Amino acid sequence: MKDIVIRPALESDFESIWTIFCTHIVSGESYVFTTATSREAGYQYWLGQGVRSFVAASAGGRVLGMYRLVPNQVGRGHHVANASFMVSPAAQGAGIGRMLGEHSLDQARSHGYLAMQFNHVVSTNGPAIGLWKKLGFSIVGTLPKAFRHKRLGYVDAYVMYQLLQDPDHWPTADDAPGV
Repeated sequence: MKDIVIRPALESDFESIWTIFCTHIVSGESYVFTTATSREAGYQYWLGQGVRSFVAASAGGRVLGMYRLVPNQVGRGHHVANASFMVSPAAQGAGIGRMLGEHSLDQARSHGYLAMQFNHVVSTNGPAIGLWKKLGFSIVGTLPKAFRHKRLGYVDAYVMYQLLQDPDHWPTADDAPGV
């Protein structure tokens, strides 16, 4: 793990990001995107305006995984972060997801977010759910049959949430900084 660095994603990383992205959407097991998703839509999702994206890269520069960090909502919901993660199938099981998850929480805190929410964690994605629970997230809601799994049909999705700071120390609503 010491040979892996997490750094801001660069334009030059997009080919690797796109390859990992396509692998996940073709599987149809954990993301709402379909194979009809255009390359431009993928680019905007990972590297578009207002998106903070990071990659985990090997010492040789190979992208092993990535995440994006954005506000979960606009305006009065802007203090809650949202993040999406993908790890290359060739790198799964090596702790890359955990590294990215921990990094995203640090980044969210450093950018002034007060909480983080995942809107659509597929209930059959046990490794992701286990990781998010270990990193302090709780399932706060179940969306019945909200995901159309490629192999299993309609399955539930979870909303997962974590406070990043003690709410007793949050700024008042009128004093809250823009993130």
